[in-house]
Amino acid sequence: MTDQVTDHTLELTPPPNSQDRTTPGSRHNSSRRASGSPDAPKAPVRSDLGTILLHWTLVIAIVTSLVTGLRLSSDAEGSWFAKLFEPILPQGEIWTWHYVSAVFVLALIFAYAAYMSAARLKRRISSKKIVVLSLPASNKLRIAAINVIAYWILFAAIVVLSVTGVLLFLGHGGLWVTVHYVSALTVLTYIVAHVGLHYFYGGVAQLLRLFRPQSLRQFPGMSRYPLLKSAALGGVVIAGAVALDFGTRSDLFVSQASVLPKLDGVLDDATWQGARPVFVRTHQGSNLNGTGESTVEVRAAQVGDKIAFAFRWEDGNRSLKRHPIIKTEEGWRMLNNRADISDETAYYEDKFSVAFSRTDAFGGGDSTHMGPKPLGDKPAALHGRGLHYTTDGSLMDVWQWKAARGGMLGKVDDMWFGTPLEPNEAQAAGKKRYSAGYAADEGKSFYVYNYKKQPGSDYEGTVDVLRLPADHVRTAALMGNLDMSVEATDDAGSQWWMFDAESVPYSAEKDADIPVGTVIPGVLITGEYLGSRADLNGGAKWQDGYWTLEVIRDMDTGNHQDLPMEDGLYVWLSVFDHNQTRHTRHSRPVRLTFN
Repeated sequence: MTDQVTDHTLELTPPPNSQDRTTPGSRHNSSRRASGSPDAPKAPVRSDLGTILLHWTLVIAIVTSLVTGLRLSSDAEGSWFAKLFEPILPQGEIWTWHYVSAVFVLALIFAYAAYMSAARLKRRISSKKIVVLSLPASNKLRIAAINVIAYWILFAAIVVLSVTGVLLFLGHGGLWVTVHYVSALTVLTYIVAHVGLHYFYGGVAQLLRLFRPQSLRQFPGMSRYPLLKSAALGGVVIAGAVALDFGTRSDLFVSQASVLPKLDGVLDDATWQGARPVFVRTHQGSNLNGTGESTVEVRAAQVGDKIAFAFRWEDGNRSLKRHPIIKTEEGWRMLNNRADISDETAYYEDKFSVAFSRTDAFGGGDSTHMGPKPLGDKPAALHGRGLHYTTDGSLMDVWQWKAARGGMLGKVDDMWFGTPLEPNEAQAAGKKRYSAGYAADEGKSFYVYNYKKQPGSDYEGTVDVLRLPADHVRTAALMGNLDMSVEATDDAGSQWWMFDAESVPYSAEKDADIPVGTVIPGVLITGEYLGSRADLNGGAKWQDGYWTLEVIRDMDTGNHQDLPMEDGLYVWLSVFDHNQTRHTRHSRPVRLTFN
């Protein structure tokens, strides 16, 4: 933001009928031009050092905030504009850069305003200049007036960005995500317009003035050391933002109890009566009645060498049908919308995840790395959205409840985030999903999938079925009311999986007995959980638009892929409403406190 009109008088266009009044000085100048005398060289336009420093620091902060914001925006379901910039957007741990740059933008706006006031430069953005647009003024003055309007649009957009950014940071999503996005696009448009306006105002020389420093002009009443004072104000804004963040974070206090709760998804046990709840707003997930938001209530209690957690979260429907299979005239088809890239958002079960870390770094404890290929020497993510892993060798303990894959049978999958694993041959070839540093604990789960993709089909055609119902009529009855709408609430007690005793290996003869239109589960329950993966026991219930989940684990399992429950761990929560990977999130963790 430079002073475009300081060196120019008001160049009003004379009326058409005005007479030429020539002064002696002008006649002398005319005679010099007529005689061929060269004009004195024009000095290049310059800007004061304070303006140059503040301007370029603000440019760096805004550009960093915009490109990281566009990367985050490109992850949204249905995003298209941000994806246009895909080749130039950064990848990796984006959240820290986005949050820090946003705070710097806010601080620099305060600093810039203070500098213009202290240095008596407020005329640069004076709204009085806009009156020129209603007068017969020169093009330069009109451009300068338009630029003033653009400045105020920028200021308004940054204010809206800051306010909505704080709301998102605190967990408010929905409409505020859209307002934040539109404000960011306004700033992006301003940058292009700003450069263009300066060029049309004074050409390349006008643009180069921000590389040519000069001393600040002295005006009556000017404050001493305006740059130093404005920088100090910016520092106060940064310090205030950091203090406000850390001063308003939540602690999850672990109460002491004598009896473990019954794992039934009902919080009427004595264990929970003395457990103080913490409420965490999560947002920017998929589905959830179109809002992408869900508030999670969390409680914790220690009972001897065990710890119990209770989680209750908003979800408008009970979703249990994970990739059901339907018989058609062509064969069996697995219902899905993006299963080929591991980004299902339609025919999927509800899930819930809680992760524990020893760091409160942004991006879920520095475990979320955005972009199609954040690890340059490893395979890309199938869905192009990013990968979970840590870069410092640390481990995060991840518990994932999966409604149709054991969640309703008392199991919670024990998993981890950590150092990226080496890809196998299929992953390196892009034929199988590579999950980087996200994997299950050592051991075994008891669920497998009842379908196998045919070569080259990408689940768009028919699939091979592994097992068929021993009695397809009974299996249909166990699944309850067969409403195949993705937003339907599946019946309480309905079973969208098959046990070994309820199914038989696939055969053409058995298949011939099953009529077209029959739906069977896509999940098989076989065997039992074993090893470290079996450390967690849980119980869940959905009622009146809420899931409630209770989980019990040893305080210290002794397994190297688990973290012992101890004071100071950070807790991260995610809600999945019948989708595979598009869970909700929150920016600030909850601190686990035993004191």
